[in-house]
Amino acid sequence: MGDIAIRVSGLGKQYQIGAAQKQYSTLRDALSGAATGLARSLRDQGGRAVRDTIWALKDVSFEVKRGEVLGIIGRNGAGKSTLLKILARITEPTCGEVDIYGRVGSLLEVGTGFHPELTGRENIYLNGAVLGMRRREIQSKFDAIVDFSGIEKFIDTPVKHYSSGMYMRLAFAVAAHLEPEILLVDEVLAVGDAEFQKKCLGKMGEVASEGRTVLFVSHNMDAVRRLCQGVVWFEGGLTRFRGPVLQTIGQYLLDRVSEGGKVEFVPPLALANGMPVCLRAVQILGSEGQPTAEFSASANIGVQIDWENSEPLYKPRIGFVLLTSDGQEVLTALDASAWEREWLPKGRWTSKCVLPGQLLNEGAYVLDIGADGNPGRPTVYGFMASRTGAMLRFEIHDDQTLPNKYYGQEGFRDGRWPGVLLLNLPWRLSAVGNSEALSEDEGAACAVGALLSNSGGEI
Repeated sequence: MGDIAIRVSGLGKQYQIGAAQKQYSTLRDALSGAATGLARSLRDQGGRAVRDTIWALKDVSFEVKRGEVLGIIGRNGAGKSTLLKILARITEPTCGEVDIYGRVGSLLEVGTGFHPELTGRENIYLNGAVLGMRRREIQSKFDAIVDFSGIEKFIDTPVKHYSSGMYMRLAFAVAAHLEPEILLVDEVLAVGDAEFQKKCLGKMGEVASEGRTVLFVSHNMDAVRRLCQGVVWFEGGLTRFRGPVLQTIGQYLLDRVSEGGKVEFVPPLALANGMPVCLRAVQILGSEGQPTAEFSASANIGVQIDWENSEPLYKPRIGFVLLTSDGQEVLTALDASAWEREWLPKGRWTSKCVLPGQLLNEGAYVLDIGADGNPGRPTVYGFMASRTGAMLRFEIHDDQTLPNKYYGQEGFRDGRWPGVLLLNLPWRLSAVGNSEALSEDEGAACAVGALLSNSGGEI
């Protein structure tokens, strides 16, 4: 089919809320079930539906070209994982068609196909077979898989003793070395340390550079921005928008973002990672302590998070990721003050911090709130997995706090310094050799010239 790797046409998937999974039954069970069903239909007066239904996907259509890395974004419950399960042939669609041209490899859930009683070595062969690899192929890639996973020391230990991070390392290592023509990846960066996440991104980039097709589902907008060539935004089972990476991420982040510097949650908003923490309110505060969404470049920006925990927590941290409007992650700020007392009792809390002035360049920014905790304990909550989605938006306006009195002259671009940060770094100009001494005014002018020169001469 030419350069098309995946074609989805009118795809839909419907589920019954509360429907029990079908079990194998005997003839007696079948007859009993038929009688029960007849009685229920009579009781429901003409076949009125007893259970509600929900469309996880509805009328989804798109195409993916060979060698394209397509990002799939959306909030929890948008239908992203359901789509990948249909593409991986794990579940069947209710309606519509899917045409796939090429061998498919998938990493949809941590440790899919692993047996807890088997060792890591044995599970590599088992998981490889589940993913469609032949034994000879697994043997030829075994050393590379183990090396990539970084768990050589525990390769002959039953995986029931592995942490979730070790599961993810081994599962991704097997899937990444499958060498499929189409790779489906669902939130692989939700588990694992920074080093492993970097390896995952590098491997997916390598897969893409080899001309293979990748569908990448993630809440990590920075990873999507760096890795993908296009993005599809899902919402409520529908395709909300598809377009270039920065345009799509920008629309997604600014959608449903609260204005006015404050958002309250009634009832409190639970975190996505299952951590027993709920958010009650988030505020962005100006110099007088009032919520606002407009700041000058030199003004301090206060952030206040009101939250509660329904049970004691071991060394919790709550905070935010600050992003630009196109999804670039600027910084992460976490309240680690609870670490000093180890166990934080059940209760309501307020965490505050201040972003100093002359830090951020002019532009639009969003806050993404999250929390983690329990390091070194049996239950570990990942910060990336807990983030709730962009909540508050604020804007920085340039107040010309840098030596930018030359705005408007030839060579300046839209009166804006390039980059995310707006730092007034100290500079000193010193004469070298036989250079003539400079007057105070001349020295100041040369210092500005040196600053412009070091930034590439273009603002």
